[in-house]
Amino acid sequence: MSERPTTPTDPIAAWMLHVQRSLTEGRFVRVTLSATKDHSLSERIIGRLVELKEGTHLSCTLRRSNKDETKNIPLAKAATWLRDRVGHEYRSALLQTTSRDWQLHASPKGIWRLVAHKASTAQTPDRSHNAATEHLLAASAVDWLAGLSVVDADGRVRERMGDKHRQIQRYTEILSHLIQDLGWQKDVAAPVIADMGSGKAYLTFAVWQLLHRQLGLAAKIIGVEERAELVQTCSALAKRIGAEGLEFQAGDIASATLPPLDGLIALHACNTATDAAILRGIGSGARLIVVAPCCHKEVRPQLGSPEALAPVLAHGLFKERFAEWVTDGLRTLFLEWAGYKVRVIEFVDAGHTPKNLMLAAVRVAEPFQRTEVRDQIVALKTFAGVAQHALDELLANG
Repeated sequence: MSERPTTPTDPIAAWMLHVQRSLTEGRFVRVTLSATKDHSLSERIIGRLVELKEGTHLSCTLRRSNKDETKNIPLAKAATWLRDRVGHEYRSALLQTTSRDWQLHASPKGIWRLVAHKASTAQTPDRSHNAATEHLLAASAVDWLAGLSVVDADGRVRERMGDKHRQIQRYTEILSHLIQDLGWQKDVAAPVIADMGSGKAYLTFAVWQLLHRQLGLAAKIIGVEERAELVQTCSALAKRIGAEGLEFQAGDIASATLPPLDGLIALHACNTATDAAILRGIGSGARLIVVAPCCHKEVRPQLGSPEALAPVLAHGLFKERFAEWVTDGLRTLFLEWAGYKVRVIEFVDAGHTPKNLMLAAVRVAEPFQRTEVRDQIVALKTFAGVAQHALDELLANG
């Protein structure tokens, strides 16, 4: 019997040895690379093991500000693929195993350290290819999915509800990543989240499912909806399934009475209702704001025709697209001005719905400090001929 190899003294080599051992011994849970040296790279790489037809692969999600990309690396090449990035492109790496977690990071002076932590889980995750998203709508979600007529009593997706089911899955997946980034599982045991304009509450129940049943947080989820009949229906379903911490109230986005919020969500709020939701979130100090804008009526009639764009904007469809681009571009800049880091995400495939843009904002800094962003807002408004925007009141800050 050969002797177990000793751990190298070089931190990067030692971390890689732990990676290799966890892969060969079946203790691997997850790997995360972050702190890039080059802003053109993915902001973060998250890897897990999946079983494909060709065998076991390290499935890596390369998370960028505008979209995510997935690469599946054969297990035999996984360690080499990681080694080519750790210490070169990425300056921080976390290996999670069932026995111990290993954090590797470099100081500003380039000194590497390897720190061991107690294992965050004792179980290896499901390796099925679709486990990353489908487990979020596991059997425990059938009660409310059936109550909302998305699935039948046996959990089978109903006819013509496939797009809605995929939308709920995608939304829950995005939100789970955002919550992980926020660290709520460690420092916010009972977050308060409001879903503004909750409608039939497909996604309100999904938030509750994720926070309560998947993450075990004692969260309070508030669905705010103007239509009293929907509030009544959703409240009855929440009571029927024993959804503790989930409540619905009648009201509009701008004036509903709400407690201080950790998160605010508004999906497909029409026209400036999206802006009202953003203002509520910023005003409440919410660490997370997620909006999926709908129509863009405020900006379109104000648009000028910058000389270089005038021939193009003479076409109505291009002008409509330009109005959407300017409106949501300004929303992104206003959120950045308020201290948020914003990811612009394709919510679901455009084939399912044309309203597929999502702005996911996480507060990372003090608000109204970056004067260069304020200047960018003013410059974009001037260029596009926008005299009035629903978020303009934020410009009075700072």
